[in-house]
Amino acid sequence: MKKTIFNTPIISPFVRLLSNTAMRLSGWRVEGKLPDFPKYLIIGAPHTSNWDFLLFVAVIFKLKANVRYMGKAELFRGPFAWFFYWCGGIPVDRKKSTGLVEQMVDAYTRSERFVLTIAPEGTRYQVKEWKRGFYHIAKAAGVPIVMAKVDGKGKVMRVGQVYHLTDDIETDMREIQGAFSGLSGIQPKAKKYITLQG
Repeated sequence: MKKTIFNTPIISPFVRLLSNTAMRLSGWRVEGKLPDFPKYLIIGAPHTSNWDFLLFVAVIFKLKANVRYMGKAELFRGPFAWFFYWCGGIPVDRKKSTGLVEQMVDAYTRSERFVLTIAPEGTRYQVKEWKRGFYHIAKAAGVPIVMAKVDGKGKVMRVGQVYHLTDDIETDMREIQGAFSGLSGIQPKAKKYITLQG
């Protein structure tokens, strides 16, 4: 298995200790656990703050998971490319003839174990409809979706609810997005309303 910040000996336990301490001091806790599947896709919402990323990293360390995220290909070139790879990054080249979905499906296919994380809203703004890229990736790769719900009011990250996709995208999207209904995120007042699809 490829070494990342989440599974590097000595360094990972140390960072896990720091992140667990930070969560405890800030009052945040984790409820639930991730499934023991070799491959799945995690969606995290609501996305209301840049702090969401740090919270999610802390949760991943808490759960001792090894995950990947998508990043633009330019980040993975030059002297600091190793760092983004080490943090679990997967370069996505939007200039390639194959699209983002195909590139991620290929990453799933080439790996025995692969967990991808995505913020389905695609923005910190309030949206009517989530972007559907995560859905198309999970459907094409044949993997289930696992939910990570940010409850800013209770300072809880709830993880582990599994959703197996059907052949009805509209129903699936409605049920998945509805599972996050009523959650406030870290900074709910920072949300502004826009319409977003695609």
